[in-house]
Amino acid sequence: MARPHTDASPAGAHPDVLVVGGGIIGLGVAWRAAQRGLAVTVLDPAPGGGAAQVAAGMLAPVTELQYGEEPLLRLGMASNERYAAFAAELTGATGLDTGYRQTGTLAVALDADDRAELRELHDFHGRLGLASEWLTGRECRRLEPMLAPGVRGGLHVTGDHQVDGRRLARALVEACTRAGVVLHRAAAAELLLAGDRAAGVRTDDGADLTAGRVVLAAGCRSHLLPGLPEGVLPAVRPVKGQVLRLHVPPVYRPFLSRNVRAVVRGQHIYLVPRADGELVIGATSEEQGYDTTVTAGGVYELLRDAHELVPGLTELPLAETGAGLRPGSPDNAPLLGPTALPGLVAATGHYRNGVLLTPVTADLVADYLATGELPPLAEPFSPSRFQSKALA
Repeated sequence: MARPHTDASPAGAHPDVLVVGGGIIGLGVAWRAAQRGLAVTVLDPAPGGGAAQVAAGMLAPVTELQYGEEPLLRLGMASNERYAAFAAELTGATGLDTGYRQTGTLAVALDADDRAELRELHDFHGRLGLASEWLTGRECRRLEPMLAPGVRGGLHVTGDHQVDGRRLARALVEACTRAGVVLHRAAAAELLLAGDRAAGVRTDDGADLTAGRVVLAAGCRSHLLPGLPEGVLPAVRPVKGQVLRLHVPPVYRPFLSRNVRAVVRGQHIYLVPRADGELVIGATSEEQGYDTTVTAGGVYELLRDAHELVPGLTELPLAETGAGLRPGSPDNAPLLGPTALPGLVAATGHYRNGVLLTPVTADLVADYLATGELPPLAEPFSPSRFQSKALA
């Protein structure tokens, strides 16, 4: 049960917007909201952390498309179309590179079954008017000579790109700071209510932060905020992903020229080559609660499957292992916009698309905060689609 709010905030410390969660989604919303003239505070013990520190950073709305996800496809493509300008604006505002690269993505098949599945996906792309090119195995290897000789064919999507999640997070922290966003480095302890309205958050360092509106952008912990009334936000489950980072010595570059992905033994795997020689391999998908332990089995499976796809990578130095938590909503699509609790806005549940959807989420939620109107592009992702009948 949320406590009634009693104003303990310092004079002048009542912003228009309090963003709970300083990952790339929360920071993106805060930056765009500040640009629209709103006074914004971000609450997070370590702004710039979160799942983006582990994410590979593929911007792949077309090659990640699954059947039945057409609304999510439209959202992802809208965000991908904004990325070049978004990244350039961030760099211009901060002087920091985001690692955005227009590399394209090659999705390949290693056996006949995978080839048939990719062929079906290519046909689906065609019916939706998406640009993807079918290549033979030989044509795939001509693009990426390090691919295994057994590659049977693939899809080349020139519009699916990449960004470095870590660099993006650093740039967003700096952009927020320069835009006047206040970064309060503490954790949220309890939601504060004023009557039937969200009024702010009590922090674990004893402060009461009040605001005109509260944005929940705390990833897979968003629904766990103490004091949040039952049924306002559906459970946002954590989905663990383990990732490896290899280093490609200069003598071996370019090892890969674009993102490469495949399905090996029924498991999705992708390789994302950075301009600085880093090669990111991901990612497992594990329903293990809030555990972020890197396991020997996870590392083994990633290396085994990546080796089948690109045999030469096992000669590369292993630079880092890591695990993060994707925030998955009940339908694996994001929660964007006002909730059933007045004054409380959601920006969470992005599952495997958090990095991809950062620009469009920032724009849509900031537009709502500035105007009170939810843009049509966000309407399919309203939290109200899961609203409890008890709140109706």
